[in-house]
Amino acid sequence: MSREPGHSPRNLSLLAYQLAVEKKAIDPVLLEVGKMSIVADYFFIATGASKVQVHAICDHLMKKIKEAGYPLLHVEGYREGWWVVLDYGSLVIHIFQPDARAFYDLERLWSKAPVVELTGT
Repeated sequence: MSREPGHSPRNLSLLAYQLAVEKKAIDPVLLEVGKMSIVADYFFIATGASKVQVHAICDHLMKKIKEAGYPLLHVEGYREGWWVVLDYGSLVIHIFQPDARAFYDLERLWSKAPVVELTGT
């Protein structure tokens, strides 16, 4: 992760939330998992209505987050577009199609993690 001023896990997470909303992501949720997991500080979860929308959300996220100076560490599931994981180290982004999100139900699995309340976003 870049050490530039303003480059924090929380700022990255808020940026991802905003960018996904710009592409009409459905039911975006930001979970603060850092006290419960060594995997990341935050999980961002959202839904795209179709493979095309999942790709559009992911493409937008990858482009704009890179422009902001945060390196993408790994991408999983992009070709299929059913459940895409974008790993930024401190933030792991999950973009699902509706059936995948319902099946994996990450919000239930991480139900003890605090939800970051975002108003006016």
